Amino acid sequence: MRADDEAFRKGALAALTHLARGDTDVLAPGAQASAPHPFGALDAQGLGTLHADLLRALPDLERRDDILLAGRNMPDDRMPGPRPSPLVATLGAYVGTFRAPFARIPPTGGVVTLNYGEAHHFEDGRLRRSWLVWDIADLMRQAGCWPMSPPLGRPGYWPAPKGGTGLCLSPAPEEGSLERVLAMHDALHRFNGRNLGSMPMDAWADDFMYYAAGNIGACRGLDGFRAHHQIPFLRAFPDRKGAGHFVRLSDGPFAVTGGDVALTHTGADYMGIPATGRSLRFRVMDFYHFDADGRIAENWLPNDTIGLMAQMGVDVMARMRHLTGEPSTTL
Repeated sequence: MRADDEAFRKGALAALTHLARGDTDVLAPGAQASAPHPFGALDAQGLGTLHADLLRALPDLERRDDILLAGRNMPDDRMPGPRPSPLVATLGAYVGTFRAPFARIPPTGGVVTLNYGEAHHFEDGRLRRSWLVWDIADLMRQAGCWPMSPPLGRPGYWPAPKGGTGLCLSPAPEEGSLERVLAMHDALHRFNGRNLGSMPMDAWADDFMYYAAGNIGACRGLDGFRAHHQIPFLRAFPDRKGAGHFVRLSDGPFAVTGGDVALTHTGADYMGIPATGRSLRFRVMDFYHFDADGRIAENWLPNDTIGLMAQMGVDVMARMRHLTGEPSTTL
């Protein structure tokens, strides 16, 4: 089946739901996945174990997809070689009652949400390749063991797109959404190091919503975006640039990109951590929703905050274990 076939999209959703419930038969032999810190690169067995561990922690687990896009994975010259295509990209949350530890995060006994952005490649109806960007940091926050500085934006559950149109189960007419996103990325890379006005922001609606994972949080409009995310990020990482996208696709008024941001921590502190001088990679996904005027009305940013902190020399997982009664007792 092709990505422009409704059955392909529904089949992908069904397969991902089965995997979340522990059915590893949906995995192709030799399946691979890239997961957030502390999980890293996984083979088929590791991916099955990850989902089994999550299901053990949330035995009444429900997978809720708010956005599903599918289509050709458009090329990126920064990432030569064979490119898995087509892809399905999803954004949503795993919801359930937190009954047992997950990633050694202590259970709360109450309902939690694990926000995610994901991209998947299927062959012959079975999952071959996955990229998982799960908000492990926010699960710590919900468990009351947040080990970092407070988010500048508002943390919490991400709402679905306006109008409830995020589940694109029927192929939508091409609207040039990805081209507009890439043009916006180019505009952001025009930053001259001094003046925010050097980055044109006319691609964004006046009251756009920005939902970011980890230690960033949600904000609204240009002033909120600059205050809570853009300015602190640029001050800390003045040389940031995209290092290549593993996913690039659009579907009607939606588009998604995902990859690593290459940056050097030479500027101000970030998330309370003084400049380290280290070269880093920050794994992110961006889901975009355009309004009727062709401007970005909503942007969701799943990201691997904990993986970024690890590269900066901060073991967030160890700090969390310390806060929950498992401090290190040796050098």
